[in-house]
Amino acid sequence: MNVVMIYEIAVDGMARAQANYFVHRARLNEFYARGLLLMKGPHANATEGAVGVFTSREAAEEFVEGDPFVVNGVVAQWRLREWSEALA
Repeated sequence: MNVVMIYEIAVDGMARAQANYFVHRARLNEFYARGLLLMKGPHANATEGAVGVFTSREAAEEFVEGDPFVVNGVVAQWRLREWSEALA
């Protein structure tokens, strides 16, 4: 069972995103290299948020707890949802 991470961007989040982007991106790359993050990306309109798919709840929680976008207020709210991939 995978876990989907759903981010909602703060009202002033896009203004904060640029200052935190490279550290956020490095964290994404780390989790991807460890095999814990399967995919991640913003909605077509990035101000609407982003989604990530992790291999477990523990991996998603670990990511979110240290993500500069969460820690530094780019993300207003986040949630995790269990997801069953149908085509794997």
